[in-house]
Amino acid sequence: MLSVAEIMTAQPYTLGPDNSLLEAASLMREHHIRHVPIVAKDGNVIGLVSHRDVLAASDSRLVHEDLRTSGKESYVALSAVMTSPVQTVSEDAELRAVAGFLRKQRLGCLPVTRYGNLVGIITDSDFLEVAIALMEQLEVVEPDEDY
Repeated sequence: MLSVAEIMTAQPYTLGPDNSLLEAASLMREHHIRHVPIVAKDGNVIGLVSHRDVLAASDSRLVHEDLRTSGKESYVALSAVMTSPVQTVSEDAELRAVAGFLRKQRLGCLPVTRYGNLVGIITDSDFLEVAIALMEQLEVVEPDEDY
């Protein structure tokens, strides 16, 4: 049985609820990520901000029109745009069950916790990596068939 811990990204980039929308956008762009767990000072996951959340909030009334036209974004706290409460998963959860849950709930990721504290994140991209690795193994095992 494969567990979440075997494919998750350990120690993901995080921000706090008082960080800004602009900081989240910059972090996502710089590190090529689409999800940022929002953690409290004690390490507990209190929310999640996705790239889609950042785009939606950037186009909303949360950003003052006069600052948008000047090319500057006003301060918008992540606590105003984050998804909360957020679904989490234990690092020892069974991988197939988590994949089914993500698909059924139409989620792009789940923060991974141990005793309530963030230890990683598992995303749909992690499952794609597993699928690619499995297909590569199948190609090596199966001989090419000439027709």
